[in-house]
This record gives sequence, structure tokens and C-alpha cells, in this order.
Amino acid sequence: MADGQQMVSEATRNWDRDLTEALEHANLPTLLMVLVHLTGDVSWLSPRYRCTKPRGLEDNDSGGLSDEVQREIRTAARAALLEWRDRKSLALRAPDLPLIARMMASSVGEEVSTDYAAMIAAGLGLDPEFRLTHGTPLDLPADFSVVVIGAGIAGVCMAIRLKSLGIPFVVVEKNAHVGGTWYENRYPGAGVDTPSHLYSYSFAKHDWSQYFAMRDEIEDYVESVEATYGLSSHIRFETRVESAEYDDEGARWSVRVIDSAGQRETLEPTVLISAVGLLNVPKIPEIEGLDSFRGRHFHSARWPEDLSVTGQRVAVVGNGASAMQIVPAIADKVARVVVFQRSKQWAAPFEQFHQRIADPVRFLLREVPLYQEWYRQRLGWIFNDRIHASLQIDPEWPHMDRSINARNDRHRAAFTDYIRAELGARQDLLDDVLPDYPPFGKRMLMDNGWYRTVTRQNVELVNEPIVRVEPDGIVTADGKSRPADVLVLATGFDAINVLSSFQLRGRGGLAIREVWRDGAQAYLGVAAPCFPNFFMLTGPNTALGHGGSVVPLIETQVRYIAGILTQAMTRAGGRFEIEVRRDVHDDFNEKVQAAHKRMIWSHRGMSNWYRNAAGRVIATTPFRNDDYWHMMRRTELSDYVVTPVDKLGPAARLT
Repeated sequence: MADGQQMVSEATRNWDRDLTEALEHANLPTLLMVLVHLTGDVSWLSPRYRCTKPRGLEDNDSGGLSDEVQREIRTAARAALLEWRDRKSLALRAPDLPLIARMMASSVGEEVSTDYAAMIAAGLGLDPEFRLTHGTPLDLPADFSVVVIGAGIAGVCMAIRLKSLGIPFVVVEKNAHVGGTWYENRYPGAGVDTPSHLYSYSFAKHDWSQYFAMRDEIEDYVESVEATYGLSSHIRFETRVESAEYDDEGARWSVRVIDSAGQRETLEPTVLISAVGLLNVPKIPEIEGLDSFRGRHFHSARWPEDLSVTGQRVAVVGNGASAMQIVPAIADKVARVVVFQRSKQWAAPFEQFHQRIADPVRFLLREVPLYQEWYRQRLGWIFNDRIHASLQIDPEWPHMDRSINARNDRHRAAFTDYIRAELGARQDLLDDVLPDYPPFGKRMLMDNGWYRTVTRQNVELVNEPIVRVEPDGIVTADGKSRPADVLVLATGFDAINVLSSFQLRGRGGLAIREVWRDGAQAYLGVAAPCFPNFFMLTGPNTALGHGGSVVPLIETQVRYIAGILTQAMTRAGGRFEIEVRRDVHDDFNEKVQAAHKRMIWSHRGMSNWYRNAAGRVIATTPFRNDDYWHMMRRTELSDYVVTPVDKLGPAARLT
């Protein structure tokens, strides 16, 4: 036998061996979906193989199936996969929507509507509108171009779509690398609170090492996607946008940028797209004496690379998502850590925290066709919209002081029991950590050992308000002074003042701050009247307060913006001005706020980063993920006014 044949034979034997081992670790609800594709046999969806409903956020690997049925599935899957390996074809590549709904329902043990199946199909790569390939090159005007602000998750996704369409573009990025928040946030314990396979692009699968990836792996992932799609030549790194102003006469933008050397330049794109994100500008609290502190003090998003906290006395202001990651990560290194909390937080069990994905499971996710895709879709179902209905306020509910409806009350009881169990012998801390508002009134955090950490002897929770910072410590309203060597401001981001990182002026020099003086709002979160040829990603009312991953949402918005621009180019036959209709915009935002009034974060007495001082919900969406997906999927150009540049004039403008 030739050496080449021996190598192939050895590789085949290794693959067979790895497959056999991997199937013993398979997520059965996911494997069943793969079996349907491999064989085309829908009898795998019969009641015998229907999986049980996952409890909480679990993967439900066994599917609640008997040992006999599990063996039957694994045996059939092995035979089907060995056959697939030889012929590399699926008996059923593209199920129709009713069948996809049946498949998901069998996998998650719950009814799934055909409407929801459309979003699943897109995630499986079955919707042509969501594919990156573009059949016919666009007939672009010679001077047509796009500037994208930001090269984080959203900016990279937008750049990939623009490149696939053949549209000239430049991405302006203030940092030295792509990654956005994952480049900037380098604090100990930084990582995602959504599953890695859900926090990734549908078109760029990855061999994740952990179920919930840490910051370094996420940044590496974004950089690898940038390299794969050849984006570096399109990105202006270490360059910051100072201002952007629309030129009414020329129907283009004037974007003023400054690089790290202080050199200024003006870019003049036809279209401007913001990808700066909601959680981009750190929120620095106004605390008397903050600048007098002699030790290191900084926002958590600006954690110094040279800082060692070993043996230090660390003060942490805030107890949100960042603090819940930082404090458990440093507690065993520091001499003491004091957490100054303004409000208490609900946190859900986080069973897979820091859990590595076993090699056999990684084999399945990497090698088995459609396994990772269906695993991702199941995660989407579990993490995205399952609790949405329970977040609606029941006006007849008699216990509004603790919950908003019967199901929310059961959630409260379950989470309270969990907190008690985590505190163990330190039940004296229960009042210090148990929130006095309904669960999900703020974004539910994931417990990575927070409750166990606060029971440590070197950890203190302080509920008293901070009065001032002194050179060597912090003084609270009760008059106590607590010494500190390091002061960390884990105080979140300015999510209310959307697009606050640069000056934006639209038609007639109108400033976005003036337009949004009562609160930011946009049509579908992507477009605003008086700002022609301008779109935004993760804009107002798009954050997922009820759970889920922002990455699929970003892909939906990117496809929508690309679709609108493509239609506008076709209609105008040259350069154009496009602006969302005022009536369409206003009608949408009335529906947004009406829906918010029925939801938990509008419950009386609630305070969160979703709302401005007037009580208007700015950050989060009130809609289910699939509802929003269908809104964006419509891509109706009739929602906009499109005017060819040569026909612009006072009468043609939208007022």
C-alpha cells in the first residue's frame, strides 16, 4: 500500500474511533436533528424520540430519553455518519418550514410555530437573503462609498456584508485591533454570559474551548474572522471619529477623524453606518474626592495591563455584570475586597461557568454536519424568548411588591432558594444580597460564584451610599471609612445617551442630541428621520433585556441595512438620498413604548440602565427575538423616501 493510502486509511480509522467516543457524549436532542438530515427519515420525530423540555438553561444532553432509546439513536447516527463520510451528501438538506418547526419541537419538548421556524431556517443557512454570497455585482456609481464607525462584533459583520456586495467601504476604529468591547475590557474574569456557540456569527463557526468563552478567546475569534474575510486593508485603526455632518447639497456625509498622531482628515462617504454599540462609553460616577485617591483608580473597561492586585486592598464600586465577574476572579488573591453596591442583583445558576468543552463534544461540533448549527438553534430557543411571556405585568396580580405575575413569583421563589443554598452557613448575608424587586426587572446576571464569594472572610458588601473618596479610602453615609489601595469603578456604560462618542449632525445641521433630547429612538433601531443615508447597528430599543445573544440580532440588522441599500440603488439608478419616513418611524416607536409599559422593567419602583430620567425605555427591546426578526426580514423600501441625487430639491425633501 502506498504511503498516501496508508495515511488516508489511518486518518479514517482515527475518525471512526473519535466518532464512536464522541457519540457517547452527544447532546441527543441535537443528534436527532442531524439524523433527520442524514437519513431524510421523519420517523425520528415520532413520540418515541420526543425529548423532554429543558429545565432552566440546561443543555438536557440525554433529552430525558430512556437508555434503550439513547442507544438506538447513537447506533443509527454512527451508521448514518459513516455513510455520509463516504458520500458527503445529506438526504434532507433543506426541510420546509413546517418540518423545521416539527424538528425543533421534538428537540426541545415544546410546541414551536412555523413563524419561528423561519428564523431557524436562516440560522441553518437556508435563507438566501442571509447568505454572504451575492450573485450579481451591484451597479454602483463611481463615487459611492460607505464609512462604518467601529470594528467590534457589529462593525466586522457589516464590513463582511459590504465586501460581499462589492460596495467600497472604510471602517474607522479607535483601537489598535478589532474586537470592540472584547478588546477594551481586560479585567480579571471577563467573559460572555451567553453560550459561546450562540455568541458567534452563523457564517463563521468556531471550535470553542469553553461553553461560556472568556475574553481572550472571543477577541481571538473576532480577529480570526477579520483575517479570514480579508478586512484589514479596509480598517483605519487607532483612528477616532470626532464628528459627522450631513451635506444637504451633496447628499453625502462629512466625517472628521483624527489618528493616534493627531492628524485630522475628512472622509466623505455616501452612507454612514454607526457600529459603536450601546455599551461603549464608560459611565464615571460623580463622587466627591475621586481624583484625590492616591492609589490606582479606573473604570473596569480600562483595567491596567500592568496591575497586580495580589495582597492589595481593593474597593469595587458597583455590583453589576462586570463586578460579578471581577470579584470572584480576584477574591483569592487580594488581601481584602470591599464591594459598594447601590442595588442588589438577581443572578441565575451558571452550571457551565469555566467548564471546558470535552474533546469528544468538540469533535461533534466541528466534524458532524449541521450538529453545531442545530446546537446553536436549540441554545437560541432556550436562552432567547422562553421567558418573554413571563415578563408581562399582570394588572390583577395581588403581590406587585415582589413580582409581576404568578410565573414571575415562582421564578422569585426558585432564585431565592438558590441564593440561600449558595450562602450556606452565612444566611446572615441574605438581606445583603436578596433583591427587593421582581426577577428580570434588570437583565438577569449569571452566577459565576458570586454568592459563595461574598461569604469569604476577606470580602465585604456595603449597602451604605458613598459620601466621598479620600486619598486612602472611601467614606460612606454611616461615617465609616474603609481603606483601599486600588479603586475599581464597575459602574457600567452610558447606554442611555446613544451615539454619545462623537458629534452627529443631520439635515440642516440638526444635532442628534437635540432630536433625542427626550430620549433616543429609531425605526427598528437602525434609522432616524432628519438623518439621511445614515444607519446604526444595535441602536435604541434593540438590547435584549429578556435574554439571548446580540450576535444573531446584529446579523439580522446587517442584512436589513444591506437589503435597503441594495433596493435603493436599484430604484435610484445612481447616487441617492434615503431617509426613513417620519410617520413610519413615529408609529413604530409608539408601539415600542406601549409594549414596554406592559413589561417588567416599567414596573413601579424599578430602576435600571434601560430607562432615562423621564422613565422612557431607551436601551431594550420589548419584542421577542423572532418578532423582531420578522420585522427586519420584511425589508420594505416603502418605509423610506428614496430620491435620486439629481432630483434633490426643497420639494423632494422629507420634512
